[in-house]
Amino acid sequence: MELRHLRYFLAVAEEGHFGRAAKRLNIVQPALSMQIKALEEELGGPLFVRTSRRVVLTDAGRLMQAEAQRTLAQAEHARLTVGRAMRGETGRVRVGFAGNAIFSGQLTADLRRFHQAYPDAVLVINEFAPQQQLAAIASGQLDIGYLPQTSDINTAGMVVQRLGQWEMFVALHDGHPLAAKSSLRVEMLAAQPLILYEAHDGEEQLFLKLSQKLGDHLHVAHRSGSTLSVLAMAATGLGLALVPAPLQQVAIPGLVYRRLEDEELNANLMRVCREQEPNPAVAAYLSLAVMPPV
Repeated sequence: MELRHLRYFLAVAEEGHFGRAAKRLNIVQPALSMQIKALEEELGGPLFVRTSRRVVLTDAGRLMQAEAQRTLAQAEHARLTVGRAMRGETGRVRVGFAGNAIFSGQLTADLRRFHQAYPDAVLVINEFAPQQQLAAIASGQLDIGYLPQTSDINTAGMVVQRLGQWEMFVALHDGHPLAAKSSLRVEMLAAQPLILYEAHDGEEQLFLKLSQKLGDHLHVAHRSGSTLSVLAMAATGLGLALVPAPLQQVAIPGLVYRRLEDEELNANLMRVCREQEPNPAVAAYLSLAVMPPV
């Protein structure tokens, strides 16, 4: 018994006439009659009482009608459900972020675009250190990452898209003597307690450049993997935090931002995903995530 047999049966049951049912199904009447006869033989008895003018359901036929309607409805539900999953309209997308992914606006723009297009899909969003993101994407525990560039970001099997680059700012307590300056030069950071993001390749590039410029006068007092923790320490007066320009929009009482006048010190943001993506929901997310204008 095939689904088409059930559709043929229901058409005859609803029309009460083989000719009208055949026309509705766009097949010839003899073919329809043969299909119904084959169905009755498979089930072991008649489903219709045939007269010269119409056909009427037998008791078994009425039972068959209810079961056929239920079966076809379930089959249609399965078709629609699986089809939505194959198109990425349902399912789950796991997104990791670090640094200024949120404050640059790129991450939230991508998330919003996907959620508006596929509101029934589940978005799981967590802050991860950059190296943790790369390992999680490679192992299948994370789908997409937003992170600064690292030395191993171009690992085989990964797709990397550069989303932007920003100058660095210094976040500091408003009572600090350097807060009176409109902008700062890198030599002003000599011997100052600095707050950097938790050590990883992207931030180590910043550390190496600071070492070259400040030498023995470089003093890294604190590190943290959380943006808000970095800013909270700076607002408390524990040191000067070096942060990407987009973080200026984060208003914290007692905290001010000053531009760092050094083009060699900057921050960037990359979007990373697997080259071969088996998850339709993730593929749909990536198809909607656009590159920012150059």
